Amino acid sequence: MKIEKNEKFKPIQPLVNKVAQSDLITINLENYYPQESIYSFDLKDYLFRGMILREKDFRQAVKEHDWAQYTGGVLLVYNSVDAIIPMWAYMLIGVSASDYAKTIYHGTEREYIESYYRDFLANFDIAPFKDGKIVLKGCGKKPVPAAAYMELTRKLKPYVKSIMFGEPCSTVPIYKRS
Repeated sequence: MKIEKNEKFKPIQPLVNKVAQSDLITINLENYYPQESIYSFDLKDYLFRGMILREKDFRQAVKEHDWAQYTGGVLLVYNSVDAIIPMWAYMLIGVSASDYAKTIYHGTEREYIESYYRDFLANFDIAPFKDGKIVLKGCGKKPVPAAAYMELTRKLKPYVKSIMFGEPCSTVPIYKRS
């Protein structure tokens, strides 16, 4: 392409990051995801014929189990099959694992994560976000439960100007104070 001398050129304007210059405040719930390793302890592996928990056998299995492998982590204790587990079985596991695991939770990983966020958000300080324009970041790599987004939205609504979901460059409006 040949440029004629008398063509007028517009000066090149520098790129401006309008998102960075905006007053949007991004909250990424993924940043608060549990950092501890999560381990599972399924009682189905200790059932006789997949149906019955025999006390003597179970006590021996608990005694021989390597509880140190859960050191500093979260131990999820549950039963994935349709069998009645006596309450004392959970108590034996709790006593044995308590010297190692940071947290012992009765339930699945999904249930634990929901409970974790419920507890976290109960103590989440929203004062720094007063009158802010909030973007709740989504579409991350960690499975933050929908319940966490719902609870944070509920807590923020009375205090903020607006709530959006997504990325600051592409948001879905959720709430705007009138």
